[in-house]
Amino acid sequence: MEFIEEELARYVEEHSQPESELLQRINRETHLEVLRPRMLSGHLQGRVLSMLSKMIRPKNVLEIGTYTGYSALCIAEGLAEGGKIITIDKNEELEARVRQYVKESPYGQQIELRIGDALEILPTLEEDFDLVFIDADKANYLNYFNLVIDRLHSGAYLIADNVLWSGKVIEQVEEGDVDTHALIEFNKAMQHDNRVENVLFPIRDGLMVIRKI
Repeated sequence: MEFIEEELARYVEEHSQPESELLQRINRETHLEVLRPRMLSGHLQGRVLSMLSKMIRPKNVLEIGTYTGYSALCIAEGLAEGGKIITIDKNEELEARVRQYVKESPYGQQIELRIGDALEILPTLEEDFDLVFIDADKANYLNYFNLVIDRLHSGAYLIADNVLWSGKVIEQVEEGDVDTHALIEFNKAMQHDNRVENVLFPIRDGLMVIRKI
């Protein structure tokens, strides 16, 4: 679902900071060589994540859903000195590609990739987090939130991607559409959880920015 017309979207990107050479390459290679390239954050959303990270200056970041590493590298641009990102993905086939991109970046020592099921990995983590980015399987968004909310201090942020789901969240939803139902429930939960405040940005496929009170 496109929220603004193509020409205006192009203007927006042309008047946002350009991608680095590495991010441009990841963008291009993902679209040429990897299944479901729409999962990539892309230029505009990547710059938004970078800017939010630079505002927050997180020391410890958790990313659930690495894909080809684009968003992790964008968020890494705003890390506080000595900061790190733990990024989790279950797709073993993309591991070598992601590790190579991270190695080529200026943040190679600050990004830790873990391959496996996030629902199993999250309870084993000992860190508390300043920023969490969720961009994984939609059916488990609320489960991920419940697993990390107590690991966020007051004033920490959680960002969830794809919460508009191509506009399906306002349409008549088929009973078997698990992902759309899950995102509707997640959005509703964020709206009514008194531990957080939230704003839903219609950027790309919808970014929910959540601050723990």
